[in-house]
Amino acid sequence: MNKTIKSNGVNGRRHQHLCRMLTILLLTAFSWAMPLHSHAQDKVVHGRVAAENGEPVPGATIVVKGSSKGEVTNANGQFNIHAAKGSILVISCMGFTPKEVAVTAADQLDVTLYTSSKDINEVVVVGYGSQRKADLTGAVSSVNLESLREAPNTNIAQFLQGTVPGLNVGVATAAGGTPPISIRGRVTLNGNQSVLIILDGVQYTQSLSSINPDDIASIDVLKDASSTAVYGAQASNGVILITSRKGKVSQHPRIAFSTAYTSQYPTVGNLKPYDRDGYLNYLKEAFYDKAFTGPDYTTPNPNFKIESVADASILTPQGTLKPYNYNWFNAGTNTGTIAENNLSISGGSDRINYLLSGGLVDQKGFIMNDKFKRKSVRANIETQPLKWWKVGLLSSAAFVNQDGAEPSFSSLLRMTPLIVPYDSTGTLIPFPMNTLEPNPFTTYNVDDKDRNNYYFANIYSDMDLPFLKGLNYRMNFGNNYRTSAHFYSSIYDAGQTGMAYKANQEYYDYTFDNILTYKRKFGKHDLMATLLYGAVGRKFNSTNATATGFPRLTLSYNNLSQGSIQTTSSDAWEETLNYQMARINYKYHDKYLLSAILRRDGFSGFSANNKYGTFPVVALGWIMSEESFMKGITFLDYLKLRAGYGVTGNQTSRYSSIARVTTGAAYVYGDGGSTVFGQQVASLGNDNLKWERTKGVNGGIDFSILKNKVSGSLDYYRNNTYDLLYSVAIPAATGFTNITSNLGQIRNSGFEAALTWNVMDRRDFRWQANANFSLNKNKIIHLTGQDANGDGKEDDLISSGLFIGKSISTIYDYQTNGIYGLNDTRLAGFPVGSVRIVDQNGDKDITPEADRIFLGRQEPLYRVSLSQTFSYKAFTFSFFLNSVQGGRDGYLGNNNPSFFREDNSIRVNNLQGIDFWSPQNPNGKYPRNISGSHAKVEPNMWQSRSFVRLQDVSLSYDFANNLLKRLKAQSFNLYVSGKNLYTWTKWEGWDPEANNSDGTAMGLTTSGRPVLRGFTVGLRIIY
Repeated sequence: MNKTIKSNGVNGRRHQHLCRMLTILLLTAFSWAMPLHSHAQDKVVHGRVAAENGEPVPGATIVVKGSSKGEVTNANGQFNIHAAKGSILVISCMGFTPKEVAVTAADQLDVTLYTSSKDINEVVVVGYGSQRKADLTGAVSSVNLESLREAPNTNIAQFLQGTVPGLNVGVATAAGGTPPISIRGRVTLNGNQSVLIILDGVQYTQSLSSINPDDIASIDVLKDASSTAVYGAQASNGVILITSRKGKVSQHPRIAFSTAYTSQYPTVGNLKPYDRDGYLNYLKEAFYDKAFTGPDYTTPNPNFKIESVADASILTPQGTLKPYNYNWFNAGTNTGTIAENNLSISGGSDRINYLLSGGLVDQKGFIMNDKFKRKSVRANIETQPLKWWKVGLLSSAAFVNQDGAEPSFSSLLRMTPLIVPYDSTGTLIPFPMNTLEPNPFTTYNVDDKDRNNYYFANIYSDMDLPFLKGLNYRMNFGNNYRTSAHFYSSIYDAGQTGMAYKANQEYYDYTFDNILTYKRKFGKHDLMATLLYGAVGRKFNSTNATATGFPRLTLSYNNLSQGSIQTTSSDAWEETLNYQMARINYKYHDKYLLSAILRRDGFSGFSANNKYGTFPVVALGWIMSEESFMKGITFLDYLKLRAGYGVTGNQTSRYSSIARVTTGAAYVYGDGGSTVFGQQVASLGNDNLKWERTKGVNGGIDFSILKNKVSGSLDYYRNNTYDLLYSVAIPAATGFTNITSNLGQIRNSGFEAALTWNVMDRRDFRWQANANFSLNKNKIIHLTGQDANGDGKEDDLISSGLFIGKSISTIYDYQTNGIYGLNDTRLAGFPVGSVRIVDQNGDKDITPEADRIFLGRQEPLYRVSLSQTFSYKAFTFSFFLNSVQGGRDGYLGNNNPSFFREDNSIRVNNLQGIDFWSPQNPNGKYPRNISGSHAKVEPNMWQSRSFVRLQDVSLSYDFANNLLKRLKAQSFNLYVSGKNLYTWTKWEGWDPEANNSDGTAMGLTTSGRPVLRGFTVGLRIIY
């Protein structure tokens, strides 16, 4: 299921550059496994390969037909190869039509390659196979990984931001972290919302942080039902197909080495806590009613002393301010760094190919002890015992080390600079504020071992069955295995008595697929039929041992028996799936396309009455440009129309359809008797719980115009999800509060566009631009179907924030209108400095029933990205702009920093630069309430998160041939790059794209985390 990347059919140096990079991968050798022998009748053929415009074609492949002899053209398009007179040379290069040339008596051979007229020969990975792009009827997009190799991304998901329309990837705020990923928005409420990841043909359920990005050859994204349906209910949220690199036929092994070093800093550098002077001024403004006099509180009070209002934690025993100006923020942070090194060896002959690779990543985040270390190895081997039989192993292992625990970043931001973390003896002060706010370094000065080991292997057998031409049988047996060990001890836990634990986890799953494919051409008829039978099994178990109350912790977590209180717990689960699929791809006259799919899924987690679901799909395609009546349109090179309709499913969690039992203290027998544990039913089962079903339609256009100078695709889709899996509230008289059931309908629709424009292609200069655009909206069509009010309208679920006719994340809240000033007429219950809420019904009172309105939605409206690449001789410069926009009232986030004067708020520090209201700042944006009581309502303050980001910039240089010859290297590339360099936004706070763990936006709050800006220098060498 490897992907062969072809050209988009554009002339000139674009093909030469891509050929040089990709054909080096194609022609590596396994010379010791399949040695090549020279024959007496062979002669040396000297040749040159050029494009139709006369420019040389470097990296073109020259192979003697019927043998494993092969060479690659140099930078001038020249080659030398041993071949016998009369033999056939096959010359090929990505983006050009392959050509066969006979060897004559002449010693010199000049070959001209013509660019492919369009990108229809591109072969893309699809479910359980591959297809030419021209034969696709679904919405499938490929990621251009080569343009992103120079970015400092330790997680492969970080490569994907903005690269494919409809693929939505957020940001990660922790070292090695996986950002949130979605495809085409939400199609469910409580069902599975995860994108399906397929690695080398089998489901990959592990963390994407375990995959070495350097090992990846291609990433393809399946977005609509006609492309995802082959994966059934696992794929309702879209599919990402990841294919690892393999060795290719060549005379010499290919050795590739890359190294890079990155420095990282927060993108929002001004979000720091106050220093000593700033904090004291912040405290003074909190007591403006004492620090200033007069009716407007703008005249300084000469009798005011800050010590009179300061918390005791910042005062000496004599009542004076402590002398410190400790920088907690700097003490708990450092410059982030990433060090990466990768080495791979690959090659092959006509009977065997191999790739062996290893990688090391050492990332240190901005926050101390935010660490991510990964050691990865890969072995991909394929052999061909018989002409019609291939056997292979695609395997990898990753060993992730995240030892060490961070200091509490939120506490670093809240600690005042007038206190210090250590006493005069160097001992950590657990509570320097004399409150429940702990020293942030109590979570840092611990013994923490956090290890995850990931193992992946797909063993496959691929047979072109000899008894029937065109019949292929493939067996995949994929395995994922993970072991996790988290050992921890701290003298500061359990009320300073000490705590230690050992937690061990083990996870395993297998995928067993049997795939039968029949592919034949009968005159003008092309047929490909696929049958699949497969099964998936998953197992998990964990064991935890914890102890508290240690006389000493000198043995850390290695002797839990020393703890006075010891507890153990364990967990385990198992689930299974099986499935069958039939697919027919039919093509007539190379221009009429039909795809039909029927998939049947079974899942152990569903109810006894609905274990299985069946999902059909049909799609059509029409290559209009092949019609005779289109030939007169000279500017049009290629045009294909696509349309598909299908049904996909979504599965529930493993226990939601059955009644569950819990154990707890249940009985006491007799006066003074001991408590006896018992079991009780904790949830209701539902024997009729069934699969969610999403019925979707997709229409698309693929085109190429102006002699393939401009190409792209347009897609429109509409998905309706029925029988939503949802936890429905039920009367408490039943003894339960809710039950998982099926209800309602959601509609998800959108438009996508991808455009590639080869702006200029001259001898020494090339300029290419790529743009992506995607628009998405969702709407709740039905919910419970009930009309409790009798008004003829279906009821909303207001407590859950779900409303008929609105988006899933619609905002139903109070409308704000500034801050109440000193002389403003205020509604009852709202003191000076609190947020002014619009009284919608004019009754001089604020109530949730009467004064909340629809303000907008949290989902973005559209996403757009633009990349530009400029090449001049050996230099290549590129930049990538990425943007998420909310439109008029979308992509809103709650950003309501507020100050209410009470003991805790005057004790803790805050972020610099928050525009709090005060008499000295009457136009302040955020509330400062010093009245001594909360306002009647503390509303959310919604703010646009829309942004434009200069996401990636890189400059690389390919060294001249004379240096390569001295180094005996094929390629020697030096580059510098930057990531997240600048963000244009009106959002105030942490990065506008960053979310908290609950999915809410990170505003001006001490609970946020920074997104990092990176600067990289790197080197890539290929021998």
